[in-house]
Amino acid sequence: MTALVPLLVTLPLIGAAATLVFGRYRRVQVGVSLVTLTAVMVIAAVLLVAVDDGAPIAVAVGGWPIPFGIVLYVDRLAALLVLISSVVLLAVLLFSVGQGAADGDDDTPVSIFHPSYLILSAGIFNAFIAGDLFNLYVGFEILLVASYVLITLGGTEARIRSGVVYIVVSLVSSILFLAAIAMIYASLGTVNMAQIAERMGELPQDVQLVLHLMLLLAFSIKAAVFPLSFWLPDSYPTAPAPVTAVFAGLLTKVGVYAMIRTETQLFNDNDVNVLLMIVALATMIVGVLGAVAQAELKRILSFTLVSHIGYMVFGLAIATPAAIGATIYYMVHHIVVQTTLFLAVGLVERRAGTTSILKLKGLMTGAPLIAVLYFIPAVNLGGLPPFSGFIGKYALFEAAASVGTPLMIVLIVAGVVTSLLTLYALMRAWNLGFWREDEDDAAERETEARVGYLGDAPAAAVQTERRAIPRVMTAATASMVAITVALTIFAGPLFDVCERIGAALLEPVHLVQLQDDAGGGH
Repeated sequence: MTALVPLLVTLPLIGAAATLVFGRYRRVQVGVSLVTLTAVMVIAAVLLVAVDDGAPIAVAVGGWPIPFGIVLYVDRLAALLVLISSVVLLAVLLFSVGQGAADGDDDTPVSIFHPSYLILSAGIFNAFIAGDLFNLYVGFEILLVASYVLITLGGTEARIRSGVVYIVVSLVSSILFLAAIAMIYASLGTVNMAQIAERMGELPQDVQLVLHLMLLLAFSIKAAVFPLSFWLPDSYPTAPAPVTAVFAGLLTKVGVYAMIRTETQLFNDNDVNVLLMIVALATMIVGVLGAVAQAELKRILSFTLVSHIGYMVFGLAIATPAAIGATIYYMVHHIVVQTTLFLAVGLVERRAGTTSILKLKGLMTGAPLIAVLYFIPAVNLGGLPPFSGFIGKYALFEAAASVGTPLMIVLIVAGVVTSLLTLYALMRAWNLGFWREDEDDAAERETEARVGYLGDAPAAAVQTERRAIPRVMTAATASMVAITVALTIFAGPLFDVCERIGAALLEPVHLVQLQDDAGGGH
């Protein structure tokens, strides 16, 4: 099994090189990308079964013994996230293939898109399986380079502007992360997470707190935790539909993953849980209020993305095995559902020529399939039973109630309010864009009176070109909707895995033991 672990990163990098070489051959690029991500998905599934039945796998790369060399580490959490990420990346790739076939190179230049997309995938996978902080940093930087190329595809003024904001914010986060790594190495003599977990208790509490807060700040920027989330709503909506979908589904979750890994395994004895609860509360409420004030679907979804990061920070702050398990389940749910919603909105934009809920109407009769593809993940994200969104939130609230502090109760109430407001924002868009038909003058004035306050919201009047929707784009979105439903149908087995992850993460001794036993393995 150890031989499979490096392939999670090397296959996408090799695929990126191959697609760059065959830049003039669209079909070859598509074939290489599909085969590469499919192979990673299969390998991740095999590794998940292996580590769930047995012990985690640590691999020393390049012949250097652990902990001196680069360590790739696969446990249940890493394997599960690589598997889910590869599924999402594969579906979005199919969506982009359909878009590219229909539009040519106007929106997503294929010769650039495929190498950048596979490099982005390599960065995501590398971050999830990194066994040391510096390799985690490298994963973030690979992500940064590739995502900057993807977010500015097409070279429009809006995309360049949002790309500059994105790159500046990401560089600030990277500088903080690198400074924290340097301080940890100076304090402990290692960046290997197993050794850091062993030695962290030797440092004074104030030194631990400084290191802790620096890492938390760097990861919070990447995860778009309030008040460090200001960059996201203006950056994501300007990118092409498939890029926006994969960014929304995955990039912030890499930051959340880094928070989970470090909070549970490096700083378990130096908690800042009260601070995390306050931040989670602000992230949920501010994010969802921002969503309610928007008139453009992609901006609505971007703000709900921020608000739902708050649920994950909330679960992390509870810091019990049940809460961590619920957080992992909710994270998997959100990766899939948020990506699906952005893909569905991409179909809406092509069909109607706009994503402004003030201009959309009649899609329920004009495009019933798209209406269904939007409605299912929308009510799921809103937390209606029996969907996975409800299951994840209920598990988080139950874990918080078992602790029962006043702040936990406040957060439970805030979580319920956030869920209801999310449902309100998404169903208001459904009512106006899908359910509303052409109206007479009196009905039009009545509608304007009800939602006219949204007329000054950003992008409320944006109109784009209507375009045909290739079947492969619809099929890719439908497959993601099916996966969102599967998260509900198979919630039991998946939640069991997540509970085992939660229990294991709060016992860092297993990580240390594994790497000590692996010794010079490579």
